[in-house]
Amino acid sequence: AYERTCCYFARKSNSVVVCVGYRLAPEHPYPAQFEDCLTATIHFMRTVQDYGVDPSRIIICGDSSGGTLTAAVAQALVNRKDLPKLRAQILIYPFLQCVDFNLPSYQQNEQVPILLKERALALGLKYINKDLSVMEATLKGCHVPEDLQLKYQKWVSPDHIPHEFKTRGYKPSTTRPFSEELYKQIKPVFDPVFSPLLAEDSVIARLPETFILTCEFDVLRDDGLLYKKRLEDHGIKVTWCHLQEGFHGTL
Repeated sequence: AYERTCCYFARKSNSVVVCVGYRLAPEHPYPAQFEDCLTATIHFMRTVQDYGVDPSRIIICGDSSGGTLTAAVAQALVNRKDLPKLRAQILIYPFLQCVDFNLPSYQQNEQVPILLKERALALGLKYINKDLSVMEATLKGCHVPEDLQLKYQKWVSPDHIPHEFKTRGYKPSTTRPFSEELYKQIKPVFDPVFSPLLAEDSVIARLPETFILTCEFDVLRDDGLLYKKRLEDHGIKVTWCHLQEGFHGTL
């Protein structure tokens, strides 16, 4: 599916492009996908001269769940002193958080193909091998304990979304009663490997220069906007491209 796109990138940028064929869930449970991408990246970094590549010019890139993996790999590499530093990361409409499914973009675009609001969560739950019976309560936010709600609201909140993105049919949502049982069941969704937006400030502050692409008609638009804000708050240079007529999968 990505051969043509990767060949295009290689030709147009005059770059070596490595496409990682990571194992897929549910046959290979989470976090095998992240581990495969990290292993491949580290191997490439260690053998980079075999491919005629300058070790100071390595960029990692991914779209949608590949954007999640890209962000998670970049975070995993920030403290590695035995490897070259990443030149940049490219995140194309990435999935970055599993805290709030009522952000403006989730409300505005919940029925926009191809990534409907319910489908986004269903894919996430299948990825961590959880039953879809928990979907309704999770969409309402019943999975987030109060202490984590307080911690995460400084990173994941409609308050951090610029006003112009709230004008199209957005209504602030009320919080729902917390379910301890639900929290225990889907706790892995708060791992930064699954939700890179939830990484600690000490990690975010050491990330490389970043390119983020968002689409107006995409439930994941606000994930990208919130990550952009976090990076910029820590002085990371961000190039942001927003496709006003774009939708998830537009690449």
